[in-house]
Amino acid sequence: MDLNVWLAYFAAAWVIALSPGSGAVLTMTHGLAYGVRRTGATIVGLQLGLMVILLVAGVGVGALLMASATAFTVVKVVGAAYLLWLGWRQWRAPVDPVPMAPSGLPQAAAPVANERVGPSVRERVLIGFFTNVTNPKGIVFMVAVLPQFIDPLRPLWPQLLILLATTISVDLVVMHGYAFLASRAQRWLATAKARRAQNRVFGGVLVAMGASLLLIKRSAG
Repeated sequence: MDLNVWLAYFAAAWVIALSPGSGAVLTMTHGLAYGVRRTGATIVGLQLGLMVILLVAGVGVGALLMASATAFTVVKVVGAAYLLWLGWRQWRAPVDPVPMAPSGLPQAAAPVANERVGPSVRERVLIGFFTNVTNPKGIVFMVAVLPQFIDPLRPLWPQLLILLATTISVDLVVMHGYAFLASRAQRWLATAKARRAQNRVFGGVLVAMGASLLLIKRSAG
C-alpha cells in the first residue's frame, strides 16, 4: 500500500471514529457508569465487532449483503432490535448514588454498591461486540469506503490487514477518549436523580438510533 493512500485512509479513519454513533454512545454510557478502566472491556468488544465488519466488507460479503434485499433486511432488523433492547435496558437501569470521598470526588476506584449492578467483563465485551457487528450502518459505510483504498492489482489480505490495524488503532484512541471524558462527569452525576436522568438520556439516544436503523435503505446499485 502506497504511503499517500494510507495517509488518506488514516484521515478517514479519524472521521469514522469521531462520528457520533451507537458505539460512541455506549462507550460514554459505560464510562459514566463504570469509569475508564471497566469500560475497556466494552471497547474491546466494539473493536471485535468493528473487525468483523471490516473483514466482511473487505472480502466482499458486505457487498453481497448490499445486493441481497433479504440479507440486508435481516441485518438491519437484528441491529435495530438490539439497539432498542440496549436503550430500554439503559432506561430502566437501577441507580445508586456514587460513593463520595472526603475530597468531594466520586470514589470510582471502589464503588462497592455499583459493582454488583454493572455487567461482568464478559457481558461488557459481548455488549460492545453486538453493538458494532449488528449495525448495518457500519457495513454500508465500509462497503462504500474500503474499495477506494484497495488496489485490485495487489494482494488483498496485506492491504486489509493494514486497513484493519489502522482502523482499530484509531478507534481505540477515540473510544478511550470518550470514556475518559464521560468518566470525568461522574462528580456531577453523583446523585441517584442525576444518574437516573443520565440513563434516560442515553437510553433514549440508543432507542432513537435503533429506530433510525429501520429507515436505512439498501443501495439501488
